[in-house]
Amino acid sequence: MTANEPMPVSPWPIWQKITFRFFCIYFLLMISPWTWLNSIIYQISYVTDYVHMALGWVIDVFNKWWFHFKETTIVNNGSGDSSQSWKEMYGNLTIALISSMIWGVLDRKRTHYQMAGYWLRTLVRYYVIIMCFAYGIDKLYTLQMPFPNQSQLATPLGDFLPMRFSWMFIGYSNPYQIFSGAMEVLAGILLLNRRTITLGLFVGLAVFTNVMVLNLCYDIPVKQFSMHLVIYCLYLLINDCKRLINFFVFNKAVPGNTINQFRFPKRWMRITGIVVKVIFIGLYAIMPFFTTKDFYLSMSKPGNNGPIKPGVYDVTVFAVNKDTIPALVSDTLRWTDMIFEKDGGGSVGSTDTSFRQRYRRGYFNFVPDTAKQTVLFKKSTNTIFTLHYSFPDSNSIKLWGSRKNDSLSVLLKKSNRHFQLAERQFHWISEANR
Repeated sequence: MTANEPMPVSPWPIWQKITFRFFCIYFLLMISPWTWLNSIIYQISYVTDYVHMALGWVIDVFNKWWFHFKETTIVNNGSGDSSQSWKEMYGNLTIALISSMIWGVLDRKRTHYQMAGYWLRTLVRYYVIIMCFAYGIDKLYTLQMPFPNQSQLATPLGDFLPMRFSWMFIGYSNPYQIFSGAMEVLAGILLLNRRTITLGLFVGLAVFTNVMVLNLCYDIPVKQFSMHLVIYCLYLLINDCKRLINFFVFNKAVPGNTINQFRFPKRWMRITGIVVKVIFIGLYAIMPFFTTKDFYLSMSKPGNNGPIKPGVYDVTVFAVNKDTIPALVSDTLRWTDMIFEKDGGGSVGSTDTSFRQRYRRGYFNFVPDTAKQTVLFKKSTNTIFTLHYSFPDSNSIKLWGSRKNDSLSVLLKKSNRHFQLAERQFHWISEANR
């Protein structure tokens, strides 16, 4: 036997063929590699859109018959655990189960799927690599979990939901977030090289298991996605489980990893493989690094706040239709304070639904007009109202104008409130718990 001849493959047991068929179809449906072509091949989306529509129709039929998830409008709100997401997952599971059984009947004489198994592992591995770079690079620039802004610092701890609490916990420490991102990027780099795949899988499994547990324990709505990343890493490791068990459990000498070693028989195939890999690294590692860097630099620039200084302001006067409303604890609609952030956003201490309500504060974006001396308050893209402004002194802002059918006059006084959490404290020596 020459070096270029393939090693003979033993017949697979029936359970291995069954599980391969199922996971092959399920992983293909969940990863949807055909959608990757949309950004590479011009107008290929005309074809991939039909595939997506066909799968969506089948999943809707299954949902109507069996799952009964509520039908909701698909909104890109960052949640990976919406009813639509779970409906698609259960639909993909059902399609994979039925299709794998049909595949098994039609292909019952096949003794193994050695080559198909290699390509499935390669697809899953590169998908994990994409996720490692996507999330890792964001964390390297501390963009995924930003440091708590002043509106969040002014919110009572008990008003936060666990997800926001956990994100602020990670975002508070730039070194911790950078370390987390570096581990994800390291896993991606290790997975790119066949010789270091096993080490990369162990690093990736540790990283994604930690992410999955955080999502599960802090009710972060990316539970399904994080669980699948762990499943992908486990699947790739389980394919090499005999060698790993012998090494780690039975303390036996084992040969090198061979399941991921594959040499194309022809030179043009090897050159094509190298070119594709270089393009992949450029698209999913190098380009995201620089585009994220540009985004980070743009985010670091102060917003267009005009003459309005960022900070926390107490609302000392709040008058509607010239009637001054006193600051009562029981009045949740009166503004108690107003915060202007550096990025052109802000919030008021109020449950007034004119603003975007989060954690018992009303959030807004503002756009000052220095020529007219007005400031436009917006809720997402919708205008709430426009108020005139003036500065009675260096620490005060007066706002007045019309709101709906009422006149509104507000006097803001710069607050001396200090947030210790914003100090980013660190002590090598601590005489007591802080």
